[in-house]
Amino acid sequence: TDARGCFFESLRCEEIGAAAGHRFAVQQINYSVSARGTLRGLHGVALDPGQAKYVSCVRGVLQDIVVDLRLGSATFGQYTSSVLDAASGTAVYVAEGLFHGFLALAEDTCISYVCSTAYVPGTQIDIHPLDPALGLPWQLEGEPLLSDKDAAAPTVADAARAGVLPRYADCVELYRALAPAPAGDSDNQAGRARPAGREK
Repeated sequence: TDARGCFFESLRCEEIGAAAGHRFAVQQINYSVSARGTLRGLHGVALDPGQAKYVSCVRGVLQDIVVDLRLGSATFGQYTSSVLDAASGTAVYVAEGLFHGFLALAEDTCISYVCSTAYVPGTQIDIHPLDPALGLPWQLEGEPLLSDKDAAAPTVADAARAGVLPRYADCVELYRALAPAPAGDSDNQAGRARPAGREK
């Protein structure tokens, strides 16, 4: 940082792989821009192909929540909640099989998704973000802005009955099938916040 401004390194795949316990290869990068009060999610991807995400806020402020809905997981139904903003450079890694959502806390909030696989139509799994069974602590100031698709998403119980939730054992098999990183525990990944920026 100097009078001109600053420079940050936002991502090193080998560092993500070391923390996750398995390889993180970038295949697609997406951005979404949201008005304040917009709630997106909860979204997951079926394990064929499966998708890990590295999520950061590039403008504005957002509340990010990652939920473990892997059937058979010891942490099923548990979540992590983080506030991300452009100034801090904090990011969240979302392992394959986990579900993700966020609430825009400022106008014109822009979020970046660095994804391990490209989008495949028909593989997204949606769960209603306000499912009372989850009791997620969204920082709502009123009724959220939801897409029609998210508003019509099933509850966790309905998704489980429909057989669309990932199985923990299948997730572990996928983690082990990926090229191992130097360190980390692949058996029980959770969404975890970390500083995304390295100042130069």
